[in-house]
Amino acid sequence: MSLSRQEMARIVARDIPDGSYVNLGIGQPTMVADYLRAGSGVILHTENGMLGMGPPATSDRIDPDLTNAGKQPVTELPGASYFHHADSFAMMRGGHLDICIMGAFQVSAAGDLANWSTGAPDAIPAVGGAMDLAIGAKQVFVMMTLFAKDGKPKLVPSCTYPLTGKACVSRVYTDVATFVLDDGGARVTETFGISFDELAARLDVPLIRR
Repeated sequence: MSLSRQEMARIVARDIPDGSYVNLGIGQPTMVADYLRAGSGVILHTENGMLGMGPPATSDRIDPDLTNAGKQPVTELPGASYFHHADSFAMMRGGHLDICIMGAFQVSAAGDLANWSTGAPDAIPAVGGAMDLAIGAKQVFVMMTLFAKDGKPKLVPSCTYPLTGKACVSRVYTDVATFVLDDGGARVTETFGISFDELAARLDVPLIRR
């Protein structure tokens, strides 16, 4: 059985090394904050100017002045700090983040990332800080469903959508499998509700058994 978004977030959180500085992209990646292990020392960064972000805020914990980059209310952890958005981008561009976690429309076997536009005439482009994060973070993890609504795979030999960054993605977490990208191939580390052979039959990228 394929994974829910919450189950995907739990697996991503499990794979973040203790003490990492991590940026969570808008959408699905924000769920990762809910599954970080207590005492892991993982520090969450948001490009609108906060370091030490906690899980999403609910009910009486909501502060309208305390949001993540997606304008969702969040909590702060002890020692959290705030700074100008330009300083936040300097952190991103300067290689100070260990991991960023983003969604994607497509990822190529070479690690190219396309996540800001489908290129369709009516598409609303959403660049944000994705290009800075893709190139500035030491590692890029992607969370996405492996297949689009029309059944086409999102892990592809070459991206057909406009690129966000080249050769930047190191891991891809999906609802049916987890991949580590290296040497132009995708190493399958886990599958969920599908066999390796079934996966290989549905994808056009070279797959490597764990």
